[in-house]
Amino acid sequence: MKRRTFLSAGSAGVVGLTGLSLGALSLTGCSFTGPKDGGDPASKRREIDTNASDTLNRLYATASGARDLGAKAKGILIFPKLLSAGFIVGGEYGDGVLRSGGANRGYYRAISGSIGWQIGAQSKAFVLMFMTQDAYDKFVRSSGWQVGADATVALATIGANGQIDTNTAQQPIIGFAMTNAGVMAGLSLEGTKISKLDI
Repeated sequence: MKRRTFLSAGSAGVVGLTGLSLGALSLTGCSFTGPKDGGDPASKRREIDTNASDTLNRLYATASGARDLGAKAKGILIFPKLLSAGFIVGGEYGDGVLRSGGANRGYYRAISGSIGWQIGAQSKAFVLMFMTQDAYDKFVRSSGWQVGADATVALATIGANGQIDTNTAQQPIIGFAMTNAGVMAGLSLEGTKISKLDI
């Protein structure tokens, strides 16, 4: 399948995000622990859960069509915040949660050596919705997963009315990239790897 990339629609009120290609990150192994995780695991899970719920609600408020997709999704992977990662030059990482059937199914870490967020963005998040059982199962079974290498993700094209284009809504995996201003164009998640987080 042809790899997709970010495109900006370039018109007011329209966010044109036609494809997400989280390219291969030059990291080896099936899992990656990243920075040393400390503190109480239960507290860490609660923090991720709370932030993930806030992120999802913010997405639904920004793009009304996203709520309908979320209700149909077999699973939703939410990364509420990406932070600067000192262990990767110019890189960022963030922890998130996978939800399915109204319950948490696991925690994950996203690591990127190159994320082109817009200057001044204070909050950086992304959400992946697995719309088919096959796409969801392949992700859950993986020990290390890269979009573009392991699957293709279509980033939603959202109109001024908050609706998502019909073509995107029919894809197996749909992605949303957000800053503090909402779903944004001009973002690049190239070089991101998603791995299971043991907390």
